[in-house]
Amino acid sequence: MIRQAQDAVRRFLPRGGGKGIALLGLVLVAVWAGSGFYRVQPDEQGVVMRFGAFDRTAPPGLNYHIPWPVESVTTPRVTRINRVDIGFVGAQDAPVVTGRVQPARDVLAESLMLTGDENIIDIDVAVFWRIRDAGDFLFNTRNPESTVKSAAESVMREVIGRTPIQPALTEARAQIEQEVRRGAQAIMDQYRAGIEIVQVQLQKVDPPAEVIEAFRDVQRANADRERLRNEAESFRNDIIPRARGEAERLVQEAQGARESQIARARGEAARFVSVLTAYQAAPDVTTRRIYLETMEEILRRNPMIIVDDRLQGVVPFLPLGEGAAVPRPQGGVPQNRPPPLPAVPQGPGVVQSRSQGVPR
Repeated sequence: MIRQAQDAVRRFLPRGGGKGIALLGLVLVAVWAGSGFYRVQPDEQGVVMRFGAFDRTAPPGLNYHIPWPVESVTTPRVTRINRVDIGFVGAQDAPVVTGRVQPARDVLAESLMLTGDENIIDIDVAVFWRIRDAGDFLFNTRNPESTVKSAAESVMREVIGRTPIQPALTEARAQIEQEVRRGAQAIMDQYRAGIEIVQVQLQKVDPPAEVIEAFRDVQRANADRERLRNEAESFRNDIIPRARGEAERLVQEAQGARESQIARARGEAARFVSVLTAYQAAPDVTTRRIYLETMEEILRRNPMIIVDDRLQGVVPFLPLGEGAAVPRPQGGVPQNRPPPLPAVPQGPGVVQSRSQGVPR
């Protein structure tokens, strides 16, 4: 059989077939060696396997490996974000029945969890992950998606198990997401799965469907309680500072009036003592000074008319200043003629002049 094969090859080759066989062998070797070039895309990572075992990873770009059957290359996409749902089956994962995509549905075995205060809560979670190390991803985990789902569900049950139901339903959602992401990432690192947990999102956090209306009533009552408490606190914060300010103002006004009265009384007493001392030292001078000051005060507050008795036909003076009233005739009907001229007053506050001058 070997000789027959050799004879068949010789019939196809011209004379000098040894050289042709060598040339053909070189061509085959060149083709085989050239098949070791491969390209890794920017969103991929090359994993080189030698005789089926992991050897190394290759970066994006043009690379080379020993051709088959020595080495082979796998290029998984490491930038694609993958999603795992816990507690429900998304519309993209639901089975297609009669050509129609079924809506998302709950998986109660996964979504029902026990809280820290021994209440049951219904939680739906979406976990987003990507490949961080392609070598570890391909060779250290058999089913990466199932591993991520199991780890995230386990950590979620642990976190919810120490969280009361009221914070889990309201303000603690972001904290729960962060704790679950850190816990699931720690498990992936421990398994050396080559997976990075990018994000954990709580899709739904509700009480069980059987008691959800009662929980909503409780939440509405709590909201009303908080609203009334805030209104009371607002009223308290408004009325108390105002009352304190008013009280402080009254105290300050009373203190000012007290100080003013005390200072005025002390000033009057000091003035009286000084006048008494001056009177005891010089009674005549002090008496005359007091008389002059008193008359000066009286004359300052009363109008004066000074008339020289040598003048004839003195024109009477009618004061029309501020506060002076214009006389009206009886009956309230004004007359065109002016009222009669009044006589020159002779009472206090009027000083007449004499030929020697105007005495005081």
